[in-house]
Formats: sequence, C-alpha cells, structure tokens
Amino acid sequence: MVLFKRKPVQYSPPPTIQDPNEHVWVIGQTEEVFLDYEKYLNRFICEITGHSALTFFEALKSEMEGSKDVDKAFPDALREPVLRKVQFSTISRIDNLVDHVFDQFKQDFFPGEHVTVLLSDGERLNGVIREKAKFPAAADQRAFSRYFVTLTNRPGEEALVDDEHVQRDRKSFTKQMLRSFIKNTVTREAWTGAPWLVKDKIAKELHIDTRVPAHLQHGNRVAEKRATLAQKKGEQDGSLVSFMTTPRLPQLQPKSHKSKLTQQQIARNKHQQFLNYQQALAENPSFAGTPVPFVNPATQFVNHFDNHYRGLQPIAAKGSPKPPPPPPTKYPIEDLELKPARNGTNRPRLKYLSWDTPAGEQSDNKSCGILMESVGPLLETWNTLNVYCEIFLLDSFTFDDYIQALQIASQGIDCELHAEVHCSALKLLVQSEKEGGKVMVNLPALIEGDSEDDQSTNGTSTMPTPTPEPEVKTTGRATRSSFAKSDVTDAKPESNRSHSTTLEINNHRAAEMLAEYGWVERLRRRDFRDGGWEIIIVGLLHQLSLNDRYQKTCEELLTKLAPVDEEPNQETARTQYGKLDINLRVKVLQIICMLTVETKVVRGYMEECSEQMTGFRKEKIEWQRSKKTAVEELRLLNEERKILLPDNSPPSPEITSIDDISMPDIEDDEVADSDDEDPRSGRSLRRGNDRAAERKRKREEEEKEKKEKAESAAKPSKVSNQFKKILRDMEKKKEVIKECEEQISTLENDLREADCPRTKVLGKDRFWNRYYYMERNGMPYAGLPTSSTVDAGYANGCIWVQGPDDMEREGFIELPEEDNKQYRKDFQMTIPERKKMEEGPTSVYNANQWGYYDDPDAFDMLIGWLDVRGVRELKLRKELQAQREHIVESMQKRKEYLAQAEKKYESNEQSNRMSTRTKTYVEKPQYRCAEWENDMAKDELGHIHSEQPSRARKVAKKTPLTTRDTRAGNKGKPLTRQGSRYNF
Repeated sequence: MVLFKRKPVQYSPPPTIQDPNEHVWVIGQTEEVFLDYEKYLNRFICEITGHSALTFFEALKSEMEGSKDVDKAFPDALREPVLRKVQFSTISRIDNLVDHVFDQFKQDFFPGEHVTVLLSDGERLNGVIREKAKFPAAADQRAFSRYFVTLTNRPGEEALVDDEHVQRDRKSFTKQMLRSFIKNTVTREAWTGAPWLVKDKIAKELHIDTRVPAHLQHGNRVAEKRATLAQKKGEQDGSLVSFMTTPRLPQLQPKSHKSKLTQQQIARNKHQQFLNYQQALAENPSFAGTPVPFVNPATQFVNHFDNHYRGLQPIAAKGSPKPPPPPPTKYPIEDLELKPARNGTNRPRLKYLSWDTPAGEQSDNKSCGILMESVGPLLETWNTLNVYCEIFLLDSFTFDDYIQALQIASQGIDCELHAEVHCSALKLLVQSEKEGGKVMVNLPALIEGDSEDDQSTNGTSTMPTPTPEPEVKTTGRATRSSFAKSDVTDAKPESNRSHSTTLEINNHRAAEMLAEYGWVERLRRRDFRDGGWEIIIVGLLHQLSLNDRYQKTCEELLTKLAPVDEEPNQETARTQYGKLDINLRVKVLQIICMLTVETKVVRGYMEECSEQMTGFRKEKIEWQRSKKTAVEELRLLNEERKILLPDNSPPSPEITSIDDISMPDIEDDEVADSDDEDPRSGRSLRRGNDRAAERKRKREEEEKEKKEKAESAAKPSKVSNQFKKILRDMEKKKEVIKECEEQISTLENDLREADCPRTKVLGKDRFWNRYYYMERNGMPYAGLPTSSTVDAGYANGCIWVQGPDDMEREGFIELPEEDNKQYRKDFQMTIPERKKMEEGPTSVYNANQWGYYDDPDAFDMLIGWLDVRGVRELKLRKELQAQREHIVESMQKRKEYLAQAEKKYESNEQSNRMSTRTKTYVEKPQYRCAEWENDMAKDELGHIHSEQPSRARKVAKKTPLTTRDTRAGNKGKPLTRQGSRYNF
C-alpha cells in the first residue's frame, strides 16, 4: 500500500468548483481532482523498499515489483506460521516486531522446509522436513521438537533428528527478508495500540482468521482509556454532584476542620458557596436545569443544593465500570472445540498391513495379499486363540508368525502352527467319543436325508435351543469384543425355513463330499489326518450355510472348497484348502472362533477368570491396607528418630593433646621420684617432698577421671540402645512396605491377565479413532513363559489404530450442512478438512480400516501430537504413558526378532542350494513360523492335535490337573498365566 507521510494514502474527495474557468489538475487512474498544483505534486513513499520522493504511480510500481521479489525469496513453508504469529500483534514498532518473530522462528522448523541435517559424526546432509512433532516442557526437560527429514542425496532414506541437529540456510531467513515480508503482507491502522492485520487476500488464501478480538477493537480501546482517565480523576459510578466538564462548579462542601465550627462560620461558608454557584451559572448557563430561587443566606437550610430537590437532573458518570472479562476456559473440553493446530505438526505416519489402503496411498506390504477388510478378523482370531490358549491347549505365538503361517499355507507348504490352530478350535465344537460326543454349539438342522450320520449319534446333531437373548448389534469393529458380546443364537434351528432355494442353486458339491462319512462323526473320532480337518470344515460350513447369518460367506467358501468340477472326496478338500486365498482362510477361522466362544468351556473359563479377579481384588485391598498401616508406622518411627537424633549424632573427632598421651612402659612413681634419687646433687628445699606428693595426687585424680569418662563413653546408654532399635524397626517396616508393593504389583498383573472377556481400548483421539494394545489385558506381555517361541520376547508388538464406527462418523465428523457452515465460520475449515490437515497423508475413515505403529520414535511422536486440553486425548495420553515401557520394549523385541529371522532365512537360502553336474537341488526354505511347536498339547495329551496317535500305541495315563506338577518360576509360582490349568 502506497504511503503518504508514512500513512496509507486516502483518496481526496472531489472539491467544490465555483468558477468554471478555474484551472484544475486531474489524476485519471484515481479520478481525483486538485485545485492546488502543490497538492497534485505530493511525493509518496514505497512501503516495501522505503524509497521516497516518488509520484503515486512510481511508488505503486515499486511496491508491485518489490512484492514479487519478497514473495519469491521468502520460504513458502514459513509464510503461514509467521503470519499467524504476527496476526493481532500489538507491538507498535516494526523493528521490535521483526526481532520478536525472528527469535521465535530462529530454531523452529516446519514441514516442507529445506534444511541441513547435522549427523553425530559431523556429516552435513541436505533434506526436506516431512513431519514434525512438538513435545511440551516437563519438570525435568525443556520443550523440544523432533523432525522426520527426507534426505535429498540419499533417496529412500530419512533421518529423525531434534531441533539441535537441524539448520536452515542463513540467507533464506534473515531479519531484512522477514521485515520486507511482514511489510508486504500485513497492515496497521493509524491509532495508538492498533493491532497488525494480515491483508484480506492473503488471509483468505492461508485460512487465517481476520476477526479482530473485542479487546483490540478501536472503540473498545477508546472506551477503556476514557474509563481509566475517569477513574484517575475520582469519578464514581452513579455520582450526582460532581461535574467533570470544564468549567467546573465550585466545591460545595466546606473543608473539614479539626475544631468544631460555630453556627456563624457554617452560615458564612454556605453563603460563600451560594455566591460561587451563582457566578458559575452566570458564566455557563448550561449548568442550570430549572431556575433556582434565591434563598436568604441567613435562613437555616439543609441540602439547598440537592439536585433532585432543586429540579436538576442527575448526571450519569462518564466512566462506566468495565464489564467483567469472560471466565477463562476450563480444560479439558471437547477435542474438536479446540482451535486447529496450524504449525505444520501432523500425526506420525501410519503403516498398513494390507496392500490396499484407505486413501489409495502407497502401502508398505504390497506382496502380502491381505485385504483391508481382513485385518480386523486377523487381529480378532489371533487375540482369541492367544487369550484362551489354555482352553485350546495351544502354545501362544506371535502375530507375525500367525500371518506368515497363513501365507505359506496358501502356497502349499505344511506348517504345524496352521494345522494346530484349526484342529484345536474344531475340538471345542464337538466332544470326543470318550467324553460323550456331544455337539457343544447350536447349529441349524440339516435337510432330512442330507447326512444320516450326523443325526445318528445322540439322536440329533443340534443342542436344545436356549431362551433367545437380545441380539447385540455390532458396529463393524473387528475385535474380540465384537463377537464376545454377541451370542450366536442366530444359529438355532429354523423349522419354518424354506430350503427350496438351496436345493435349486448347486454351486458346490459339499453334500456329496459328506454323504458317506459325516463331519460330526469324523470330529468325534478326531480324524484329522490327510485332509480330515479340511473336510470337517467343509461339513461345518455346509451346515452353517442354512443360517441366514452365515449363508453368503459359507456359500462363497464352499464354492472354493468343493467345486463342481472336482471329485467330492477328502483329497479334494485338502487340495482346495491349500489353494485357498489368505483372506478366505481368515474368514473360516473367524467363523470357527465365533462358534467356540459360544461353548460352555469358554463360558466357564470366563466365569472362572471373573471369580479369580474378585479374589485378586480382595487380596490386593488387604495388601494395600497393610502397606498403608506400615507407612503410618514408619512415619511415627521416623518422628521418634528425629527426636533422638541430636543426642546420638556421631561426635566430631577430637584432637588428643600431648599431655593426654600415656606411656604405659614407665611407671608414674619412677617419674615422680626422679628428682629425689640423688638429694645431694642439688640444693635441698623445704617442703619439697610435699610438693612432689601433691603433683602425684593431682595426676592420679586426672587419670581416674579420664578412665571413668572413657568407660562411660564405651558403655552403651539406654538412649543409644533405643535409637538403634528404632533404626532396626524402620528397616523392617521398609522391607514390609517393599513386600506389599511387590505383591500389589503382582496382583495387578494377575488382574490384567485374568481380564479376558473383551479387548480393552486404550482410548480415542480427537477424530474418534480407537487405539489398541493387544497385550494390554488377557495375556502375558510376551506370551506364555512355556511357549516354544518365548525367546521372541513379544506377542503383537504394535499399537493398532481403528477408524470411527458409523455412528461416531455420522454424528461427529460428517456433520449436516448447517453444522458444517457453523464449524467453518468458527475455525475456517470443516472437520473432514481438519482431519486431513492434522492427520497427514495416512488416515482411517471407518471401523473396517486399520493402521498401526511399530516404531518407538513414531510412538513417542504420537504421544507428543495428542493435545491434553481435549477430553478424549487426555485419557488416551495418560494410558499410553502408563503402558509406554511395555509398548516400547515389545516394539524393540519385535524388530530384533524379525531382523534375526530375516538374517537366518537369507543364510539358509544361500547354504541350502547344492549344485551337481546335471541338476540343481534346492531345499525348502526355512520360515520362522516353522520353529513353533505345540508343547502344551504334547505335555497334556502326549501328541499334537493334528496327529492322532495310532491305536497300537499305549498312551500314558493322564495325571489329574489338581495334582499335576507344574514348572515353577523364580518365586515358586507356576509358570502358567493364571497359576493353574482349568478342567471343564
């Protein structure tokens, strides 16, 4: 904006021309008319360069050229943060403003900015900041930031550095450049205290709020100054007598006197006041409301000048009291009611397990073959099998081994983990022949004649239908809680169901495959070998397809497992299941796991765990009471110790004088008589012997006193013994407190492991995304300590992020049009736009979409991204910080385990290749999941689930669970999760 006398140019209004022949000067571009040639030649100043003595158009051209140069030179990444800092600033001088902003941004960097990274070895690398995380100041550390920097000279590499190891080019951000940029983009009105305002065009482009706060507006500032001046001059609200305008009325009240005034003095003072008042009215008649009649001054009167009595209207005080400021916001509040963070800080980048991603961005697992819709069921089935592993008689296993087992099984490679997972789950559905052979789940009744073998045992293959419970509608969240809450009562027999549709549509040959040997009978006999468990799955899916709830999924699976162009036999089932896609295999496991939750065995296990948790809580309360008592007793002992401490503090060492040194080799008598050995050798004195005897007596008394003092000091006093006893008692109390704390910690861990009915969520962020740590409850952090893969040191090792469910998305994110307009008015953006800005390029949008974090640095950046002023993120941050030690440790163990397995796989791949003259033999690759063994089943049954022992082999008699020995840990407790097996 062109300046005139350092102020924005105001166009001159058209003058009044009286003489039509008068000479005028016109500026065509602005349509201004001047009667004075000197005003027409006024010199202007360029706001950008500061050049003066220019015409208006010269200054305007200079500003346009300077503006282009400034915009081109100033870093784009700093434009928005700098302008948001300058907006509404009340620093009057531009120099002070530039210094203030420069100091704020000197060591602060933003995404998209070109910087130089300083490595620990002194090397300097150029890069571009991709992500930024700010960490608030804590009690033991200052506030700092961390940056993910994409290195320019090293494609595909990034560096994670803090603000002390990042620099920007000195020429890219200087005070002179910052001054030019601020002068080019902001403006300020010409009154004292006016705030700096970003120009409207730039503010709209960068979505900067231009609504000036009420306390910075000119009218309010003027009113505030007037009120302050009025308060200084002594005005009070509702004053009726004081006149603050000029000229003032004279003081009407007499001055106070120390001595009592006489009646004549009072009358004289009032008469003088009346004369002064009449003189003031004569000089300024506007003071008078109604004429005031003359009153004889000799008459006694009171309140002659009362405004109401004399007809004068009360005068309102000019300085009305300032309205009280609005109360400060009390945090925490609703997360989306907080102002959006516009400092370039985004949530750390999510990783995806699937090859398809929510927003179509590049996935980290292109070759995995897993769809996004299968990630939830994968987590669900893995969690169920590990939480109830003692029921399944299944060793715990890592999530990565589970995925790899499903993937290599799809490639036709045999894997013990893959077979054991299916067989152990199927066993819970039907009892063995020795146990009675009952079907433990509710299944729809088969069409009469489909499978006679399934109906032969126990009269029916279905259990009596219990009283139906209300169905729990799921919201699409694929966790164990989604099926733990919903009862599988929908699978009850439906007598009124019409089977005509099923008979007409014949897309598979499952019924023919089970015509001779039913799946229930095969499962009773535990006939799992050579495709036995695969054909059992075919039979189970065939029967479940009669239920509307499972029909679509089961028909899709049966089309793959029993195709119409293959022979309906056991080998076909085995071959087709080996070719099954991993996503379809996950669906099979999800159906089986949902049915196992319905069984009495799992229900009883849940009840048993619930009872154990009640016992643990009671025991924990007792230990907490003992700790509280011990702490109080320790406090009292410490008070007694303080009382006795001054008398028993160690004395300072005393320096022994020469006279106190005793010589035990020389007797005192000899020393005393040494002067009298030769009386003739010297002059004989009177009373000489008496003086020598006196000296000897004094020395003996002194020695006796010293000996008594030494004996008394060596003998322990009663007070000293009491002090030592207090110290011993305090040590005992500290040991008691330590033991209580250990027991409480152990019981808290037992409560966590016994809490198995549902997977607990860590919390939700501002956009209603859910965060899960699968090891949080229901299982040990690293799996069972007796597992064959316990050396891995982790179970899942990731923080999983699930999108909001449909109700939350429609109610809080995808708002109606009116609510969107109001939110845009308040925050200059809608909630979906805010989600895209603050979450960055990776997001999840519904409950079927999952992402994860597996890096400790990204996890710490996630904690720093959460805003503790929001209700949901405050709770989530506390929970993440409470679990941080376990989470970071599991992430590190996972990285080490996968790296070690990858290294081992590469070495085996090179060594397994053998060359001969004619052929090259390649051994099967070794996978990490192949190292897993089901030791729990071997210990309990004598064999694994998928390999039934031969009949000729004599099986050792099973030891009762109540008397069976278990391996003990360091403290003598059994190494099982709950301390004992469960026999249902």
